[in-house]
Amino acid sequence: MKSNIIPTSSKQSGLRGGRALLVGAGLALLASAVAVRYKTQQAEMKNPPTGRFIDVDGVRLHYVERGHGQPLVLLHGNGSMTRDFELSGIVDLAADDYRVIVFDRPGYGHSERPRSTIWSPQAQAGLLHQALQKLGVERPIIVGHSWGTLVALAMALEFPSAVRSLVLLSGYYYPTARLDVPLLSVPAVPVVGDVLRYTVSPLISRAMWPGILKQLFGPAQMPQHFEEFPVWMVLRPSQLRASAAESAMMIPAANTLSKRYRELKMPVIIRCGEDDRIVDAHEQSGRLHREIPQSDVVLTPGIGHMIHHLVPHQVMEAIDQAAKASQPARVVSEHVHRASTHLN
Repeated sequence: MKSNIIPTSSKQSGLRGGRALLVGAGLALLASAVAVRYKTQQAEMKNPPTGRFIDVDGVRLHYVERGHGQPLVLLHGNGSMTRDFELSGIVDLAADDYRVIVFDRPGYGHSERPRSTIWSPQAQAGLLHQALQKLGVERPIIVGHSWGTLVALAMALEFPSAVRSLVLLSGYYYPTARLDVPLLSVPAVPVVGDVLRYTVSPLISRAMWPGILKQLFGPAQMPQHFEEFPVWMVLRPSQLRASAAESAMMIPAANTLSKRYRELKMPVIIRCGEDDRIVDAHEQSGRLHREIPQSDVVLTPGIGHMIHHLVPHQVMEAIDQAAKASQPARVVSEHVHRASTHLN
């Protein structure tokens, strides 16, 4: 009869192996944490705030302001910051005719994001509305890109008399099945997400960055000016948490807001790349246009998610169209249009 007794020497060897594995994993996490901390400090030193700060309800918001004229507010997407709009050229182009205000949304760039608040589109809309009131901004044109379109829509729905018109770029407006959401949301999970954000998540994200850019810009090539984008600023643990939280919130936020789109009365100008790899242009932008009578939509073929970088002059034309539109708005389009493939 065979014995099931494991020799003491084998048990001790197994225990030693397990301890060695735990020690090795701990040292690897420690090394990752040191590297992430160094990269974070280096990124913040190289990219100090270029704008001003305003305190609203105990939240310190960073914003960049340029130009004079009709107020124009720019809201960046998930995982981004004010630098995104600056690099695209939109800020320089718009500052000739508009008072341009670009916010770092809560948790991004140099803006705070208190963990005591669930920063839904409605919560961000309320905060930014108060910020604009403090800045003396009345009835601005609101431009939102990607996740920023949800905040722009929330502002228009919650404070309709305070918004002149909307320009929505590459937005996600209706709930759909998204396989990427569970993966992208992990860094926002309490405890486990906190550990990952300060150790391996930034390093993994940096290794994936070239592939992420192909998804964002494809099928077009990434413009050379985007090489100046401060990658490590968006990979900091604090910003990764904001980004993950918004990924988790995206589907329910779109579900809630989509029930109210017909309440919108101001002009709505919709622009997107027809070949967007992040959101389906026809399913999202095309559907929104059909639901809002006073909207105008253009789908540009050969263009991906980062439309403001690839065709900035088309975006400026949309902003000018929003500025000229009267209120109550006239119906500016009855069909989905396709823009030319010319890249500015």
